[in-house]
Amino acid sequence: MAGTGKAEKPLVLLKRSNPPSFLGKQGSKWIFSDVPSDILIDVDGGCLALHKFPLVSRSGRIRKLVADTRDQDASKLDFPDLPGGAHTFELAAKFCYGINFEITPSNVAHLRCAAQYLEMTEDYSEENLMARTEAYLNEVVAQSLEKSIEVLHSCGSLLPLAEELKIVSKCVDAIASKACREQMASSLSRLDYSSSGRLQSKNCQQNCSSGDWWIEDLSVLGIEMYQKVILAMKSRGVRHESIGTSLMHYAEQALKGLAKKWDASARSKLPNSAAAMEQHEQRIVVETIVSLLPSEKNAMPIAFLFGLLRTAVMLDTTVACRLDLERRIGLQLEWASLDELLIPSFSHSGDTLFDVDAVHRILRNFLQQEENQDAVDSNLGGYESDGLPDSPSQAAILKVAKLMDSYLAEIAPDGNLKLLKFIAIAELMPEYARPLDDGLYRAIDIYLKAHPGLTDMERKKLCKLIDCQKLSQEACAHAAQNDRLPVQLVVQVLYFEQLRLRNALAGTYTDPGETTMPYASQRISSGAPSAAMSPRDNYASLRRENRELKLEIARMRMRLNDLEKEQVSMKRGMEKSRSSSKFLSSLSKKFGKLSFFHISSKSSDKKSQSSDAKNPRRRRHSIS
Repeated sequence: MAGTGKAEKPLVLLKRSNPPSFLGKQGSKWIFSDVPSDILIDVDGGCLALHKFPLVSRSGRIRKLVADTRDQDASKLDFPDLPGGAHTFELAAKFCYGINFEITPSNVAHLRCAAQYLEMTEDYSEENLMARTEAYLNEVVAQSLEKSIEVLHSCGSLLPLAEELKIVSKCVDAIASKACREQMASSLSRLDYSSSGRLQSKNCQQNCSSGDWWIEDLSVLGIEMYQKVILAMKSRGVRHESIGTSLMHYAEQALKGLAKKWDASARSKLPNSAAAMEQHEQRIVVETIVSLLPSEKNAMPIAFLFGLLRTAVMLDTTVACRLDLERRIGLQLEWASLDELLIPSFSHSGDTLFDVDAVHRILRNFLQQEENQDAVDSNLGGYESDGLPDSPSQAAILKVAKLMDSYLAEIAPDGNLKLLKFIAIAELMPEYARPLDDGLYRAIDIYLKAHPGLTDMERKKLCKLIDCQKLSQEACAHAAQNDRLPVQLVVQVLYFEQLRLRNALAGTYTDPGETTMPYASQRISSGAPSAAMSPRDNYASLRRENRELKLEIARMRMRLNDLEKEQVSMKRGMEKSRSSSKFLSSLSKKFGKLSFFHISSKSSDKKSQSSDAKNPRRRRHSIS
């Protein structure tokens, strides 16, 4: 704590013989009981009856105004724009009268701005209010993260003067440096030396947030001050995980109950100005948080990003804000769920129920990573660069393709969904991303059922997306009896089903994953480098063919595993049948031994003769 009197004086009120007293008539008034006041100070509608001498001895502004006043008997000064209002001026007046009071983090910023406004500098008195507040900011506030946050919070109503006096910058730098030190200390506390002298981390998962206790404290700041703090933390090297956690906590506190308020305002035809102002403030919060998101991939949970995107669509933020969120979601789309993709459109113009265009852009951002990877690899002169983080793995592409098929099946019943939008999402995935077209066939069938008014040309255009060779037996059986499909597609399904049965009878059973292998080889053979293609295009095509071969090998392995499982089950069945046949044969042998006398003598003689003929016995010639 610090006081406004001498450094050696305690922070208690000084006992005077005639201290000023507060009266409640039309605001606060200070008077001496024995000395009449000679000046009135009007601050924010409240009048203070004071004395000129204590004020002019400390305040240069009051001294100049009093000197310019001609009527010395009844002087009145107005300070309508004094920082902090009447309460802050009362504290400044106490300082002028020599009455000690406590400077706290909640009033030091107001007192510093008031001292600047009243010109309470060292030119008029030693250890004036300006010097005392500066000392408190440097020696007390800057040494504590909590007090710096409290002072910064109080500066929200003092802008832009608080920025001009560098109160905001001092607090922001103090918060960022203290947070960085806290993280370094917590990281060092998690390290321990082993018996061999090597550093080992201990209880990293339990204590990973021990240095991030300041995250909840930052939520009291306004969005403008919070932005300054986060930017300073990034420049100081604070972990992006901590910054991401802070952004999530701040968004949760600032946007709490937004959905309920939006529903209430949507029901009312004319929302009031207060609700409109609140939506404007929340829109600024969302746009600022999006601009502060860490640039590292997978730094933020995808569920939080989807929540921000829904809020951005709801509040009608800028296009750049929504596109940035869609780009970030596209970088980690493989971790998304179906419920997260179902983004409401929040429009009443009779459009689709879900925001299909946003999902289409998200999917394009996901696939753009692969195109960028191809461009980087071609620039590297033919060297593979699979280790780059921008390239999605093959498993991620297969997972996203399955997710998109489920998404198409979910939005297909929407009667307002245009055919071109449905096809745009369905055909965006590459061919190798779908080992089976069962999910796509299901989505198309649902769309045909929900849109019976499609023309034959539209149905043919939609069903061209289905590869009949990549349908399972169940899907083929369903498609063969589906009246909603074009006749040409049904004929193709029946043809490939007959071909599958023929191969099965011939002992060369093939499934949809295997039937694509010859076509893949055709593509590979036809995709040989030609003189008409540039080296970059040749390398990109070879790389795609290599990826397709890997996928085909993966499918063959899966099929091999299935065949091995079938073989094991067949062996078990054969073993069971063999055990039963062995039991019956043993019984027949036993019964045969019991009824040996039914064998005819002729057969026995023939057997004995044949045995003698094959193995003639050597007789002994003896003389009896």
